[in-house]
Amino acid sequence: MRLERFRWWHVDEVLPIEADLFGAEQWSAGMFWNELANGHFYLVATGPDGGLLGYAGLTVTPPDEAWVQNIAVRRSAQRRGVGRLLLEGLLAEAARRGARSTLLEVAADNAPAQRLYAEYGFEPIGVRRGYYQPSNTDALVMRRVVTSDPDGTTPTGEGTDGHG
Repeated sequence: MRLERFRWWHVDEVLPIEADLFGAEQWSAGMFWNELANGHFYLVATGPDGGLLGYAGLTVTPPDEAWVQNIAVRRSAQRRGVGRLLLEGLLAEAARRGARSTLLEVAADNAPAQRLYAEYGFEPIGVRRGYYQPSNTDALVMRRVVTSDPDGTTPTGEGTDGHG
């Protein structure tokens, strides 16, 4: 597996994944185009054959906050570390851009994703009732705060198990 920047030519490849995973709540091509046009950071994960396995996006807001926009992995590639690799790529970019806090929203009924985020130091801080539409599913808001080691050089997530 390898990560690369999400480019305009990937939009058509991610739309079937969006449709399969998110149904009526899927993002449109225009939404992805808008994210790219606004300079947000997006990655794709590709397999050994070059096929797209998943994608993820990040928005960094000055002075030091980042938001994970999405992480999605093709069903046939789930449970193989693709989501973990994408999350690590986003967190590395957030750190590179000086983000001290990274937030995300995850469906309240998506326990596997919540467990993954918790492994990286994300903690629940709130609930957005009926956030996902049209299903009216609640979103759990999670945040990861970055601190520095005593020497002030290595950012780490508070409460992580060594990832970060």
